[in-house]
Amino acid sequence: MHVALGGTFDPVHDGHIALFERAFELGDVTVGLTSDELAPKTRHVDRYVRPYETRKADLEAELRPLAEEHDREFDIRVLEEPTGIATEPGFDILIVSPETQSGGNRVNQIREDRGLKPLDIEVVEHVPAEDGDRISSTRIVMGEIDRHGNLTPNREGRGRTPPGTEE
Repeated sequence: MHVALGGTFDPVHDGHIALFERAFELGDVTVGLTSDELAPKTRHVDRYVRPYETRKADLEAELRPLAEEHDREFDIRVLEEPTGIATEPGFDILIVSPETQSGGNRVNQIREDRGLKPLDIEVVEHVPAEDGDRISSTRIVMGEIDRHGNLTPNREGRGRTPPGTEE
């Protein structure tokens, strides 16, 4: 089986790890990582997103041990549009979170329009933070929690703009 999933992954957190774990349980994995141009368009909150190459290096470091643990292969590809790589032939399963499930349905509609077999959609539930709300990159960047969901009330967040620029 070949599994696809996509995102910005900035920063990678325990919720992402749950997605990756499930993906590697099911097969070899291709991760679509949002391009620098696409990343800001996919954010619900305006915030600084680190450059693609930085995010890719961090993502590779997270995926490598998981792939080895499950004896799987992985690839990271640039994602230029929200439906991205999953609309291409060669995939069997799409990993999504609850809020991206509708995007998975849209992927399958595009695949059907192109004469491709629909993907099995695997929904991985959110991982809760210490306070019961879900772990999210936005919450981490804003300084509310760490990547494991622990509350961090005394930590300053990354902010909305790149380092060295005025907000």
